[in-house]
Amino acid sequence: MTIPITLSLSGLQHDQLRSLLLPGDGKEAVALLLCGRRDGDRRHRLLVREVHGIPYDICTVRTPDRVTWPPDYTAHILERAADLGLSVIKVHSHPGGYPTFSPTDDKGDARLLPMIRGWIEKPIPHGSAVMLPDGSMFGRVMLPDGSMKPLSCISVAGDDLMFWHERAAAKDVPGFAASHAQAFDQGTVDRLQRLSTAVVGASGTGSPVIEQLVRLGIGEIVIVEDDHIEDRNVNRILNSIMEDAVNRRSKAEVQAAAIERMGLGTRVITIDENLWNADVIRKVAQCDVVFGCMDTVDGRFLLNSLATYYTLPYFDLGVRLDADGKGGIREVCGTIHYLQPGRSSLMSRGLFAMEDVAAAGLRRTDPEAYRRQVEDGYIRGAAGSRPAVISVNMLAASLAVNEFLARLHPYREEPNAEYASVIFSLASMELMPEPEEGICDILGGSVGKGDLTPLLGLMDFMERRPQ
Repeated sequence: MTIPITLSLSGLQHDQLRSLLLPGDGKEAVALLLCGRRDGDRRHRLLVREVHGIPYDICTVRTPDRVTWPPDYTAHILERAADLGLSVIKVHSHPGGYPTFSPTDDKGDARLLPMIRGWIEKPIPHGSAVMLPDGSMFGRVMLPDGSMKPLSCISVAGDDLMFWHERAAAKDVPGFAASHAQAFDQGTVDRLQRLSTAVVGASGTGSPVIEQLVRLGIGEIVIVEDDHIEDRNVNRILNSIMEDAVNRRSKAEVQAAAIERMGLGTRVITIDENLWNADVIRKVAQCDVVFGCMDTVDGRFLLNSLATYYTLPYFDLGVRLDADGKGGIREVCGTIHYLQPGRSSLMSRGLFAMEDVAAAGLRRTDPEAYRRQVEDGYIRGAAGSRPAVISVNMLAASLAVNEFLARLHPYREEPNAEYASVIFSLASMELMPEPEEGICDILGGSVGKGDLTPLLGLMDFMERRPQ
């Protein structure tokens, strides 16, 4: 069985492509996508890095069912792809809505794709895709033997989450998901069954996120957690018992065992290692969606970077419960952040600065040096452990999963762009959404870069080599 190949775009890239390919004149148009990659063991992901439209006025033919252009015009684009080692995907429109590749498309790809492969001179995939008037897409890639293979999925990580899977018979709705289908339609349930979701952190907020995703019928879940169960956290980790604490069972193992007992068909992959490991990054980067259930600054920065480089939608959960130490509570609150590649980040939203990331990294890699810098006053505001309560964690987890569903199947009165983050306060009993605004200066230019050396452009991974 060959490894499936997918194509991923950011919301901004999809908007740009739709504007280029569907100008409203009823004629076909064309663009070239230059793509980074994640060459994985479960799937290969092509990640759009650059969109290059072919100007309408230089096209030699533009009709409702055909478009051609001078080959010389694309030479500089292909040279750039060759210099950077990027895959090339040609995309054109079918303004009439023809839902498959035409015989004209077949002839054109048979000439174009071998030429691109010869130009790039690397054993990497190149392909072709079509955009329909509603913005949906389908595509294919050329294999080394010259045969064509359909893209198993094309996805867009924007305000809304869009997934167009290879044309295949829809899966039957399992009995346990029948009520979900009534609420979100059978198409949403089918998409859930085909998705791979990573949950990083399987403790207070991570375990209820995992529980909900599995019971919603998610197809695959990758659990990243390197800690074991202790008696102090049995009070908030779903499916854990005191015997797990006595036996120091892995938190990931406890969740995986619970998923197996449920028997709902979710495939589970456990990674009992820290996220700051290049191999873990590469495994998570093969997923479709990421949930971050961590409380460390450097871990959240790392996930935000990963989601940008590998064009993934990222849901970040943060919870804070402030007690006064005398039995009183000052505030119970939390925030669900939705981060889409190429837009704002946790840094540009003001959650933390790069100085905080550096301090957290020092704490992780050299605790003694971190302690000295805190004592000497070089690091300020170092947070100690905060109280944690299962009812608050489960509220945050539920809000995060519902945020995911609202973007997979938009149903809110206002556009999803108005809900880049949702703050909840139990002290004031409020839900406070904030809109998506701006582009992160630090990560905005890294969408779709994929596998690089060093990984994610971080020196922490300099000594590790890509697989």
